[in-house]
Formats: sequence, C-alpha cells, structure tokens
Amino acid sequence: MEQRAHTAADASRAKTSDSDTLQQNYVTPGLAGQQISTVDNSHTFTPNIACQKTATMLEVLVQPSGTGDLGRVTIARDTDLDGTVDTTSNLPGPVSGICANGVVSCQPGSWNGCSFYRWDVDAAKALKLTSVDMPKLAGCYCINNSCGTNLAWGNMASVLRDLGGGMIGALTTADPRYGVAEAVIDGPAVRYVGAQSTACSSDPALPQTAYRSNPTAISGDAAAAAASNSVFQMVLASSAAVGKAQEIRSCTIERQVTVASATYDDIVSASGSLLGVSSCGNGCRLYRIGGTGNCNDPPATFTLQFTASKPHRIVSARIVDLQTADWLQARVNGTPVASAGKRPWLTNALPAGDCGVGDNYSAYPNYDFTGVLKQGSASVDARIRATGSHKSGYLEIEVQVDTSCETSEQLINLCAGYASDANCHLLSENVDGVDTFRNGVGTGLTPLPQTRLFGNDVCTVSLSRDFFLRTRQYRCEVDTGSMPEPDLSRGAYIINHSTETLLADRTRQSDGSYATSTRTFSLPDRGSVPACEPVCKTRAPKANNDAAIDGVVGAKQNVPTGYDTFFHACTSDNQCPAGPGEEIISACGCLDDFPEAVVMMQTVRLAGADLVCTGSVQ
Repeated sequence: MEQRAHTAADASRAKTSDSDTLQQNYVTPGLAGQQISTVDNSHTFTPNIACQKTATMLEVLVQPSGTGDLGRVTIARDTDLDGTVDTTSNLPGPVSGICANGVVSCQPGSWNGCSFYRWDVDAAKALKLTSVDMPKLAGCYCINNSCGTNLAWGNMASVLRDLGGGMIGALTTADPRYGVAEAVIDGPAVRYVGAQSTACSSDPALPQTAYRSNPTAISGDAAAAAASNSVFQMVLASSAAVGKAQEIRSCTIERQVTVASATYDDIVSASGSLLGVSSCGNGCRLYRIGGTGNCNDPPATFTLQFTASKPHRIVSARIVDLQTADWLQARVNGTPVASAGKRPWLTNALPAGDCGVGDNYSAYPNYDFTGVLKQGSASVDARIRATGSHKSGYLEIEVQVDTSCETSEQLINLCAGYASDANCHLLSENVDGVDTFRNGVGTGLTPLPQTRLFGNDVCTVSLSRDFFLRTRQYRCEVDTGSMPEPDLSRGAYIINHSTETLLADRTRQSDGSYATSTRTFSLPDRGSVPACEPVCKTRAPKANNDAAIDGVVGAKQNVPTGYDTFFHACTSDNQCPAGPGEEIISACGCLDDFPEAVVMMQTVRLAGADLVCTGSVQ
C-alpha cells in the first residue's frame, strides 16, 4: 500500500509539480481542445471547455532603440478568436518604463519629462492608453539607458511578459469571457493563445461576474438557489442540521451628546421685597432690598427669596453693599452675617445705641453665601431700625451664573448582551466608517480620533473622541428544535484512556450502566520521512531600476545595482539547480529564513506607519 501511494504521489508530482508543468499538461490543452491524459497516463480524452479558440489572441512585437527605450511597440489582435488578425496598431511614443498595468514614456534615454499611461479598453473593446498619475500604476521599473545599459535586450523575456501582461489584464477585465491558454515568447515578440471559456455568450456582461461590482447580492441569490434545491433542503432537514441555527444580530455602541444653553432666569430666580434689579455684566445681576423702619417698633424685615433651578451653574452669590441712616442688619436663612451702624449688630436682639440720630452708615462685607444657594434655595433679610426723618436703608446682593453652552454625553451600549454571550461571536465591526473587523477577522485598521460639532447656531460645541459610533454584527448560535445533543462521552473516554499500545473503550448497557474494556493494538510502521524538503538559496545581480514618484530607485542609491533572491528545491542527488547567472548563497539543506522574513515585514509595517495622508483625495 505504501509503495502504491509513493508511486501515485510521484506520478501526480510529475504532472502538477509547478505552474509551468500544470499549464503544459492541463491548462493549455484544456483551453485549446487538445488531448489530456490522466495522472497515470492510462487514459486520454479531449475536453471541450472553450467555445472558441485561436492560435494567437494577442501578439506584441517590440524594437529597442539606441537609447534603451522601446522605440517601436506593435500590437496585433484577433478580437473575435476566428484565427485571423483583425487589428494592428503601434504605440504613439517610446516606452521608457513598464508597469504591471501600464507604461511610462519619457524623453528618450532619460527619466525626464515622463508621462504615465494605464492600459484600458474603449467601448469597442480596443486597447488604449489612458493618461493617469503615477500612483495609479503598480510595479513600475525603468528600461532605458538612464538606469542601465542594454536592459531591454538583456531582459527581453521579462520585459515582454510584463508589457503583454498589462494588456491582457485590461482585456480580460473588460471582457471576462476570455482567458489566456498560453504565452509564447519568440525573440522580441510575445504571442498569447486565447480562448472563450467562461461562458458561451455573445454578451460580455455575464451574470457570473455581476458579483464583482455588487458582492452583497450573492447572499440573496444563494438563498434563492438553496430554497429551490432539493439536495440542499434534504441536508437542511437532516438530523445533523436540525436543532442548531445561526442568526446574524446587529447592534450599536453610540456616544450620545447633548448640548444645552441656559438663560439667567433658567438658573436662578428671586421673589420678595425688591427695590430694584440691575445688570452687573454677562450672567450677573444686582438685587436691592430694603425699606423704612421705626425705633419704637421691632426692626422692620424685608426678605428676598432665591430659588436655584440649576445650582451647578451658579458661580457666586455675595452680599456686597449695606447703606442705612441708623441701623441695618443682613441675615441669610435667619442668621445675621453683616451689619451697618454705629457698632456691629450681629445678634437677633436690638442693637445697643441711639436710634433716629440720622447719621449715614455704610458697609461692604462681600459676604459669600454661594454654598447655601447651591443647596437649592436661600433667603436674604434686610432688618432696619430707624425713626424720624431718616427711616430708610437697603442692602445689595450680587449673583453671577454661568450661561455658557453645557454638554453631557453617555455611551449607549446595545452590544453588551451579545458580547457576554458565549454563543455569540463578533462577525464585523465598523467604527465611524472604518471596518475594523470583517468576516470574523480583524482588518488591522484603526480609525483616527474624530472631531465633531454638536448643538445649533446659538450654542455650538466641538468635541474630539476616540469614536462616536460602533456598528457591530454578531453571529449567534440559537436552539431551533428539540433534537438532543449528540453523546460524545464514549469518544472522549477512548481518547483519554487509550495509549499507543492499548485501546480502552466504554459501552453503555441496556440497563443504563457502563462496561469498560481494554485490548492491545499496534499501528503499522509509518516509515521515516526527511525532516524537510531540501532547498537552496541563490541570488542574481539586478539593476535597481524600479521607479517611483521621486524617480528611479537606483538614482537615489550609492550602488545602482542589487540582487534578486531565489529559492530552489534541490534535486534527488542533493544538488542546487541554480539558474543562469545565479550565485549560490546557501547550499541544499533545511533552510530557515523566517527571521529575515520577519525583518522585511516589520520594515514594510513601520514604513507604512510613517506615511501621512495627503491634503487631497487620491
């Protein structure tokens, strides 16, 4: 059995070991309608998976000039795959650089005055070049004399593959019915064998390709197809499917912000014996209370009652001025706090001294009763004792409040229940328009802190927060039927109690009890396998002619040449199959270049973290 397995594996590897052999043995003959043999070569058959075939779908012929540019590029196409070339055209200018999806045309022999073009297809399905900004091109590199000599001739095969690949990419994107069966390089020309294989339709707008522009439509179409499929419905109704189901549940975590403004009267109000009210600035009022008294009667009391509707907005409340002809006492909630007269009067008894003399007395106590008023209310009394022609007195109270905009915020978390449910798992999350979780996997994207305006034209507040809205979807498992859970206890017992040489088992008897047993067993010899597949590492010199917005890479370096690194699977006799011009760096063995790969990935990650956004949409 082991020998048969090795024989089958060797035969399969011979047919499909790499992309070239796979294309040679299956892809090309399958699209071209040629014979294909089975893995063991015991049978052959001729497939018919292409509606139309042609020997040459596209042919590109190039002619390098003395400046290293491609001075002439001729494109021939068989548009209807009938075996006859329909159109032939030449590029309007020299090609100084090649990109994965376009070309670069500069002043011959230099990297000056460059124009950038992307391969596109017009309404008639003809190839064309569209002028674009360089960031819209990918994988660009220079081929003329400004970045090296003889680059086009010395690397003709790769130049043709990259140039033709950009054209083929534009053609197959515009018309997905067509595919490329084979690319043949013959000197300065590359020919592509094409076939119509996706669908036998004259309309390039295939239903199968509609999901590319509208991926969400596939869910509804799949549900409709499943509903009408008898096999799917049979599986859905099986015992394995009944009892458990998954639901997609959506929820949000939203930061709700309320902005409110308040007038003075919204914050505090006053009622009682008022002689007058005046303004002392923004959010400030000056209250005056008082009147006349009589020395022969108990002191006259004039009361002003303050009520605080928004105590937290009160800034200060102070008794600032007392004026009287004889005696005046100020009280807060019935407690004397200040006085004006011949002598201090800070008791509830009558003042000791003359009354009705008619002298004028003043006091500026600046007594602060803010804390009392913030409790919700406060009463201020003016007690006056006077007689004769001088009976009057008053005190003034200054109250300042904050009438600015006030914000309050709270997080409304409607996802807490799903997050704490062990049967629910996060499927997707969008934070302020940025997808941080998609299809159960983190995207690695983190939104920047947001700044938003709240309120109205009267009261506007700017707030910066880490996020304002998280929209989540959870996939939750729910019970939908009465099917019992499968009993896995026997399997668990076998796994937990068995060894490599002893098999333990536990079975349930008819009376509900369990019987245990053990027996010996042995596994067949599994043979030995190598610790790894031997590989070797090589490198070949390469001109640093990659191009970016700032120019050719080699022009920014001290040494304008570098190396391409290759890994090869070693031959059966442990020899490294190095290619032409390649230098062996590491001989055949179990190579581990993971640390080097980590350094490369970390370099790319840190470089990306240093990038900044441009001032305009790109």
